[in-house]
Amino acid sequence: MSATHPAEPHGAGLGQKLNWLRAGVLGANDGIVSVASLVVGVAGASTDSAPLLIAGIAGLVGGAISMALGEYVSVSSQRDSERALIAKEREELRTMPEQELNELTELYRQRGLSESTARQVATELTEHDALAAHLDIELGIDQHDLVNPWHAAISSAISFTIGALLPLLAILLPPPELRVPVTFVAVLLALAFTGVISAKVGGASPVRATVRLVVGGALALLVTWAIGTLLGTTGVV
Repeated sequence: MSATHPAEPHGAGLGQKLNWLRAGVLGANDGIVSVASLVVGVAGASTDSAPLLIAGIAGLVGGAISMALGEYVSVSSQRDSERALIAKEREELRTMPEQELNELTELYRQRGLSESTARQVATELTEHDALAAHLDIELGIDQHDLVNPWHAAISSAISFTIGALLPLLAILLPPPELRVPVTFVAVLLALAFTGVISAKVGGASPVRATVRLVVGGALALLVTWAIGTLLGTTGVV
């Protein structure tokens, strides 16, 4: 019998996959909420399709670019920090190998191993790949699995676009009198779905994540719709 379950995540690439999933889920959620709030606000002020289309497309394009840039900058900074830590650890191994071996031994002893076993494990791992051993137990970094800013940026932009298309179609396709109700229902269902997905990715409670997203999205839609209706009624727009 295998010692591990087939579904357990092992091996290189896990960090990048989780980073890609995280950016994708967040991008889709932001696309749904931001564009839905925008078009619902416009729909509250006007029943014309042209302003809705213009506002929706502008929000979609601008939001996708903003999300991609934000993810790229954020993840690039994280990767730069990881690379700096790797370089620092490599230099320490080169200049003071004995101290680093003692440090590795102590870290394994703190994990519950006896002094002799910890020394043996540290010695064998150092002989095999000293840098990988230190990065793993000290910093939780895999030098072959650093986060990729391009993956995060592209994933975020694509998912934002997909998420934004839902409220845009929901506000444009129905008759004018059904636009806002249909958009409300479509958006809240989509947020519930992304809440479940984000909970699975993060290992959190699906119910809590879903309720949080649905309530927050509903409040955003109600506020923007009310503002749009007020401005349309007073003749500001």
